[in-house]
Amino acid sequence: MNLTRGLVSLNFRKGYPTTSTNFTHKKVSTRNSQPELSTMARKRKQIDEFVPGDINESDLPEPPVKKSKSRKAKIVDPPQYGVRPASLWKVGAHVSAAGGLENAVINAASIGANAFALFVKSQRKWTSPALSSTTITNFKAKLAEHNYEPRYILPHGSYLINLGNPDTEKRQKSYNCFLDDLERCESLGLTLYNFHPGSTVGEATTEESISLIAQCLNKAHKATNAVVTVLENMAGAGNIIGGEFTHLAKIIEKVHDKKRVGVCLDTCHMFAAGYDLRTKEGWEKIVTDFDQQIGLSYLRGMHINDSKTELNSKKDRHENIGMGHIGIQGFHHILNDPRFANIPLILETPSFEKPEVWAAEIAALNSLSGVTSDESQSVADTIRDVVKKAGGDSKAKKAPKKAATAKKGRKKNKQEDDEDEDGDYEG
Repeated sequence: MNLTRGLVSLNFRKGYPTTSTNFTHKKVSTRNSQPELSTMARKRKQIDEFVPGDINESDLPEPPVKKSKSRKAKIVDPPQYGVRPASLWKVGAHVSAAGGLENAVINAASIGANAFALFVKSQRKWTSPALSSTTITNFKAKLAEHNYEPRYILPHGSYLINLGNPDTEKRQKSYNCFLDDLERCESLGLTLYNFHPGSTVGEATTEESISLIAQCLNKAHKATNAVVTVLENMAGAGNIIGGEFTHLAKIIEKVHDKKRVGVCLDTCHMFAAGYDLRTKEGWEKIVTDFDQQIGLSYLRGMHINDSKTELNSKKDRHENIGMGHIGIQGFHHILNDPRFANIPLILETPSFEKPEVWAAEIAALNSLSGVTSDESQSVADTIRDVVKKAGGDSKAKKAPKKAATAKKGRKKNKQEDDEDEDGDYEG
């Protein structure tokens, strides 16, 4: 299968921007008529005396460098790494909004994404500066420029939020952060907001935390206008709520305004929680169970991730598509199931800070639609090649040279386990 149609060559030109105007130099004699000029003065004089003509751009003298007092980078749309195909399956990625929320739109378009996710503020802080009118205007302008509809944008909530915490003070702190996120989404014209349900933190029963989550949602819905609060399924470890479809169903059951609540299914989380989507039969069983327990009408998006750990591991460890324990077949089912069309399908896989990785994964996933299951293996091979070139092939990584480095790595992994799986939410 040829996937090169979905990728664009990455040849960037450095220096002066390419323009359609050429220049020629007007010769001016200064012999015996002017004092000798310094090198910089001559260059400045040459620049002033250029007139339109036919010499090469490379013949231009270097312009004087002016120091800028502002360190803020200018926003420039980068060349595309991928082409945005016309498809019913809206594949994208959780992109960076560094430097301004409008940059998330640019970053999504540059990798050929038909959908995208972003953080509307810092995901690791309780409070952030309010959105300026300029930010809001620029974000909406970029959405219109790149033709993104709000229903294909899935903002992700703060990692600190825990609406299921039985501690009243801590839960209120989470709720304030949660409500602020919803208000930001409404200001930006966004209609969805995805968040992790929460945790019992070992101090409440699952049923008690589910009731607390629903109470917070009801309160937030009354305080806002239209944003749909989208519950994410979880990996099922420790005290975390959401590892079972029944958890999400019980929360929805207690929400008063059913139009303001939905679900986002994470493939890695499902697999880690024991839902096996590797076979066609397994996938059909998952969809049937979801429809019977929750209802497909509540499905508002998906996180498309392979898993570094085995089925029912209870560990949330994302891997690049086709390179984990789920394998490419699991994603072939999704990209050929019309019930999962026209919702945001968001990659949260490792990108290694190389946009071409997500561009390749998006192009590969799009290519799965309409092909047979047997043909899909070449797609996985293509992704693996790109990941390897980006330096992210886990099998190619060298072992730490020092025992201290290995110990540090084990400690970091343990911290990730505590934070992501065991329910030790700060809030």
